[in-house]
Amino acid sequence: MGNKLKIAGWISVGALTGALTTVSLQTVARGALSPMPLEELQQLANVFGLIKSDYVEPVDEKKLISSAISGMVSSLDPHSQYFDKKGWKEFNESVSGKFVGVGLEVGFEEGLVKVISPIEGSPAFRAGIKTNDLVTKIDATAVRGLTLNEAVKRMRGEPNTKVILTVFRKEENRTFPVTIIREEIKQQSVKGKIIEPGYAWVRLIQFQTPTVEDFVKKIEEIYKQDPNLKGLVLDMRNDPGGSLDAAIAISAAFLPDKVEVVSTNGQLADSKFSYKASPEFYLRRGGADPLKRLPAALKKVPLVVLVNEGSASASEIVAGALQDHKRGKILGSQTFGKGSVQTARQLGDGSTGVKFTTARYYTPSGKSIQAKGIVPDVMIDETAEGSPFAALKPREADLEKHLESGQGNAVEDPAKKEAREKEREIALKRLEEEAKKPVAERKSPEFGSDKDFQLAQAINQLKGRPVMVSKTLVERKEEKKDN
Repeated sequence: MGNKLKIAGWISVGALTGALTTVSLQTVARGALSPMPLEELQQLANVFGLIKSDYVEPVDEKKLISSAISGMVSSLDPHSQYFDKKGWKEFNESVSGKFVGVGLEVGFEEGLVKVISPIEGSPAFRAGIKTNDLVTKIDATAVRGLTLNEAVKRMRGEPNTKVILTVFRKEENRTFPVTIIREEIKQQSVKGKIIEPGYAWVRLIQFQTPTVEDFVKKIEEIYKQDPNLKGLVLDMRNDPGGSLDAAIAISAAFLPDKVEVVSTNGQLADSKFSYKASPEFYLRRGGADPLKRLPAALKKVPLVVLVNEGSASASEIVAGALQDHKRGKILGSQTFGKGSVQTARQLGDGSTGVKFTTARYYTPSGKSIQAKGIVPDVMIDETAEGSPFAALKPREADLEKHLESGQGNAVEDPAKKEAREKEREIALKRLEEEAKKPVAERKSPEFGSDKDFQLAQAINQLKGRPVMVSKTLVERKEEKKDN
């Protein structure tokens, strides 16, 4: 492993660390490059010269080259990105989980910023911005025409400064402004409590640097309240991922020592690696192992894991490891399918950098997570009435230029694609009807509350009681992407 620092993040307003990604930060130089395509490079130089000499007005050479690099990298897949000086600095500052911004996880759709999820408790969350909202303007600047990196930078800023986002909400067919005051986002990554005597719930909101320590403290607190725990629900719904170290540590908290948690594979020799449930794989900075403070009973306590379409990257690694080792039952809906590794490398004098995909993740049984996700052992709807809006929730396979699984299972199925479009149309109509209701009636039950239907089913599973299995949710097979 050497001095490589494994970190993770997601493209977010404030975080600026890639869209639902797990990242390996490396600054070492690679070996000899393959032969350069001289004819194509000459063509690039010719276009550069034409623009310099013939464009209607003078062009900044550095900006032109920076844009060319940005376009080259971003054309690879949704998670590859070029960072200019400011962006590279913000990227490196963001890995601690503290950042200044509005608190949105975002991607790009048809030239607009698409909200993947508002971060719980953030200014954007409190302002009512929702998943699937499209940001069309940032203050007075139209988003169309900007790169995602440029749009994210405009939404960042100093604490206590104002930014006005113009939002288009598809299901309500309306555009409206939202005024947000930027602040430092210090997201709580772990929640938990005793649900009833003998049964506890621990929610992982995001995998950050402090997540493992926070998880250990929460488990200690729960066992102090109830030393005779009969069952535990590990809730990773809407967890976009984050630190690979944290994912390995959380998996190790439940698994036997030294079993495989996840493996990676790519072109580079050091991208072919197996990560085990052992301290040397999650404590690369040294220090005391917080997992040693966990009660021994945690290794044996009956476990149910809750996931959904918003569970991505690091959370999929944990769910896949626990599922393959038969450590717990996975309940919910098929996960996001973000199973690729991004490597960040400095360029030139170290003030700029690129982040691009270098490997895929595989569960211990060898299944690719990429564009597939984790299929639950038991499919559970969001509510007792079903999952009326599941068809509208984006997954990795829905992203433009997404990387395929690499296991040769991508098959074009026009009938299924057409059926999914019809499901989306129905879901949009339901959302339109939902939008007409008073705000108080539209609010979804809070995770962990007594109205949390999926949590109730997880407790039933732990108690050996009947579980209300979904009659509509089915596994979504990988499909050939549109190029």
